[in-house]
Amino acid sequence: MSTIAQHLQNVHIRIDNAAGKAGRASRDIALLAVSKTRPAKDIEAAWVAGQHSFGENYVQEAVDKIIALKTSCPDIVWHLIGPLQSNKTRLVAEHFDWVQTVDRLKIAQRLNDQRSPHMRPLNICLQVNVSGEASKSGISPSEAETLANDVVRLPNLCLRGLMAIPEATDNSEALRAQLLELQHLFDRMQKKHPQMDTLSMGMSNDLELAVACGSTLVRVGTAIFGSRNP
Repeated sequence: MSTIAQHLQNVHIRIDNAAGKAGRASRDIALLAVSKTRPAKDIEAAWVAGQHSFGENYVQEAVDKIIALKTSCPDIVWHLIGPLQSNKTRLVAEHFDWVQTVDRLKIAQRLNDQRSPHMRPLNICLQVNVSGEASKSGISPSEAETLANDVVRLPNLCLRGLMAIPEATDNSEALRAQLLELQHLFDRMQKKHPQMDTLSMGMSNDLELAVACGSTLVRVGTAIFGSRNP
């Protein structure tokens, strides 16, 4: 078994244990392998070990890997989890399956207009800035429902859920409060938009707490691939 395969197995054990403690089924929590800065060979090793969903932060780097792996790993599901600038929306609309970082109607409209109607609708998560940090992307919780109402009108997009990157803090209670705020927002919005099924929160260091707070998708990089390449 490769090192990456062993790490994947360990992460799945963590998810299973966290789900059990929270009284949840582990099958309801998906794992997204964060592969930014990692070479295509590492992604292929994870794919061979059974991991088929990958998250990338940098558009051009990701597109290069998507093209390189199209034949050898044909069923990879690609998520953009980094900020998206207007001049990169066409590449994303043409190559990705998910965008988790939509926080402006302008970006959503460009993705919709540049997504071929012959492709499946592009899955969208709205990024919510639950910590209120000025340095972070994302809409405020109070703006999320308005943006959702606009996104669902775009025919080449499918609103799937919410995503957040909480504050990097050792204060577990502050972190829990932010995760629960997103969960409560998700629950409210899901009543109006029942197709929303994805609450993307939790990373290598806090996935257990995120699972306890209702996450349905955890984004894990370091615990799978090791320390990030510069």
